[in-house]
Amino acid sequence: MTGSEATPSFRLAYVPGVTPTKWVRIWNERLPDVPLTLVAVPAAEASALLLDGGADAGFVRLPVDRTDLSAIPLYTEATVVVIPKDHVVAAVDEISVEDLADEIVLHPLDDTLGWDGLPGLPAIERPATTADAIELVAAGVGVLAVPQSLARLHHRKDLTYRPLTGAPESRIALSWPQDKTTDLVEDFIGIVRGRTVNSTRGRSTAPAAQPKRKAPETGGARRKPAAGAATGKGARSGSGGAKGTKGSRGAKGAAGARRGKPGRRP
Repeated sequence: MTGSEATPSFRLAYVPGVTPTKWVRIWNERLPDVPLTLVAVPAAEASALLLDGGADAGFVRLPVDRTDLSAIPLYTEATVVVIPKDHVVAAVDEISVEDLADEIVLHPLDDTLGWDGLPGLPAIERPATTADAIELVAAGVGVLAVPQSLARLHHRKDLTYRPLTGAPESRIALSWPQDKTTDLVEDFIGIVRGRTVNSTRGRSTAPAAQPKRKAPETGGARRKPAAGAATGKGARSGSGGAKGTKGSRGAKGAAGARRGKPGRRP
């Protein structure tokens, strides 16, 4: 088997917080002969992975460098603040960044929100990862602002979260290298955008329409006779038009004799 005949496959990267299950299921239904491999990647490394050929496409967090990567924005996540369950903020349904003025707000090195200015009080040092920052929140060191999907991903029984207004938001996009927009990438774009399997955009797997076939002509086909034409036995028995006419008159005369008055018996 040569390299060009190798079995096709598709590698899909995804950053923490993204759940690609729905799209993977549709892929497996539509392209069962093309295995899809999931590649988990930290948000900060997703672009480099795609450019280095480590995946064919990926769910990433914007922004990405549009010089070499194409991207289709999909949705925007709400930002929340993760706090201990017994924290005073847990008593309200929603808080603003101004409410964190007296709180130590942790800022991990893998932060995905891109703050222009972090609210609250700075910690002594920045945690290496969001997971490390969650541990510090549980220890009562500070609070943490993250996209809601990351708060769910790192859920703990002793922690909760509340919506945070006035904070930057994180956007999720499907991205891939611009110079590698393959047929399989187009197939996955169609799935993510909700196109049906028979969509006119992108590749279509619908079979080509077949031309209609005419019904075969048979020698025994009957045709409706024209008005006034003789058919069947009538045509044969009526050969010699005079005989047919005479027979008709005789029948008429016989019928008239039967309709007359009965004769008297002598």
